[in-house]
Amino acid sequence: MTSAKLDPIDLKILDAIQRDGRITKLALAEQVGLSPTPCWMRLRKLEKAGIVSGYHARIAMRVVAPVATVLMEVTLANHRQADFDRFERVIRDIPEIVACWSVGGGVDYVLKVMARDIDAYQRLVDGLLDREIGIDRYFTYIVIKTVKDEVALPLAELLSASS
Repeated sequence: MTSAKLDPIDLKILDAIQRDGRITKLALAEQVGLSPTPCWMRLRKLEKAGIVSGYHARIAMRVVAPVATVLMEVTLANHRQADFDRFERVIRDIPEIVACWSVGGGVDYVLKVMARDIDAYQRLVDGLLDREIGIDRYFTYIVIKTVKDEVALPLAELLSASS
């Protein structure tokens, strides 16, 4: 199933489950205007197609403990495929790095790091530099306040041109 094959009911299902991954079969069916069995069959089809890739709880970490969120730009010294592969392999194994994007433009990667505090972040960076994984430069941006951190995708807006 590709995005071109998604109909309005599929989009309603996707919108509903990304806002509430624990929604009951009955509530989902009512919300999208189907009976429970066809609604559940559509959801299973979306899952099997890989469109729904998982269900997750969103943790309010700052309620649990103080944490520093840091965005980090990284530029590698060399740009061979082996250099990118080595860097990415190491990054995938560090739990505090919760997101990493390869980007175009003036830097190679943007990382989102969650650390206990700024000292813990700096120890993490020092460890990366000690591992000699090709980092030439890095820039640190400490998140002072989260203005918006939406996890639900704007499906209607993203798919309106392709409908």
